[in-house]
Amino acid sequence: MYRVSSSSSRQSDVKKETNSTMKIRDSNVRVTRSRAKTLGVSMSPSKPAFKQEPRRVPRPSNKRMASDNTKVCSHKRRAVLKDVTNTLAESIVCTHGNVKAAKRGQKEIKQIAEEGLVDVDAEKSKLAEDLSKIRMVESAQNSKDREVTKKKEDGSDVTDCHKVVDIDANVQDPKYCSLYAASIYDSIHVAELEQRPSTSYMVLVQRDIDPTMRGILIDWLVEVSEEYKLASDTLYLTVNLIDRFMSHNYIEKHRLQLLGVTCMLIASKYEEIMAPRLEEFCFITDNTYTRLEVLSMEVQVLNFLHFRLSVPTTKTFLRRFILAAQASDKVPLIEMEFLANYFAELTLVEYTFLRFQPSQIAASAVFLARWTLDQYNHPWNPTLQHYTRYEASALKTTVIAMEDLQLNTSGSTLIAIRTKYNQQKFKSVATLTSPERVTTLFSR
Repeated sequence: MYRVSSSSSRQSDVKKETNSTMKIRDSNVRVTRSRAKTLGVSMSPSKPAFKQEPRRVPRPSNKRMASDNTKVCSHKRRAVLKDVTNTLAESIVCTHGNVKAAKRGQKEIKQIAEEGLVDVDAEKSKLAEDLSKIRMVESAQNSKDREVTKKKEDGSDVTDCHKVVDIDANVQDPKYCSLYAASIYDSIHVAELEQRPSTSYMVLVQRDIDPTMRGILIDWLVEVSEEYKLASDTLYLTVNLIDRFMSHNYIEKHRLQLLGVTCMLIASKYEEIMAPRLEEFCFITDNTYTRLEVLSMEVQVLNFLHFRLSVPTTKTFLRRFILAAQASDKVPLIEMEFLANYFAELTLVEYTFLRFQPSQIAASAVFLARWTLDQYNHPWNPTLQHYTRYEASALKTTVIAMEDLQLNTSGSTLIAIRTKYNQQKFKSVATLTSPERVTTLFSR
């Protein structure tokens, strides 16, 4: 009897503990040791009364597995995108039915192209092909314009802008700055009006020298520039510095040659790559002036000019105007270039040409050079009128005065420039003359 009661009481306790444990497990409340002691529940895990079957996990389908693998691979590829080629980006685009992945792939392809991971050789070849097509079109257009401008003009001023040849289209020489030439010469045309020498300083400022002495000095400086093989820009800048200084400073007769060699020294330092030494300029004057005298004059000239040496001269405009004159010629004539330079240099020794602007002298030199070589066609055309900004009628006075220098109607004995351009390397252009005076062209 006792055994039955004790057995039933034990079963009753086990049943209570099991019920309490199940209640606690069903609730989400955390079971602590104090709470378990109050409830009379043991904290040791109880073994299940039956063997629990393992939970079956459904296997993913092939499509879902492929999609998951694609996501993982795409994530890794994006992490090392800078080290891969376009083939990885193409695999991202080929995601099965995923529009967002395709857009993401296109964006990554664009990023790859921007980072320079495209085929460089293929891009270069494509660019070269496009440039060749553009040049073919430009050359065809230029040849068409040249044919139009080649026709004989009737002598009147032409203003048809459609006949103007673009002289900056196919220029490969970097010294012409073809991309910025138009803007540069816009500024130069404005700058030539500033810092111009006085046209009457021989009367207002100078009392000890006259235009003839000035011409003798410049004629001698031409020989000096030939002796040291100086650039023509150096000679033009030298004359400009002399005239600008004498426009406001009185110079004695015995110091005129000192001013000339000093201005050539300054111009050589500005224009030449290897300028002659100071001692050489003293030697060329037969040591008439000492080294200290030349240095003192150099300081005086530079302080007066405030070191403003960047001024447009006739040579500055002459390069561009010669290029415009040869734009419509099938074969450019080197004699025309030499003649234009010859006429421009003849004006350096003449004081009276200070009244003309440098661009006007350069345009007149090209006009007279074309007329000297060809009297059957009018020397002026729309291209020259466009780039020089002068009509043919506006050059009449300058061209006639320049022709007088060519024919030496005044009987000048200054022959340095004529001797220079009578050499074979300049095609002896100093001996060329026109059988008909240019005045007949303006009287038509």
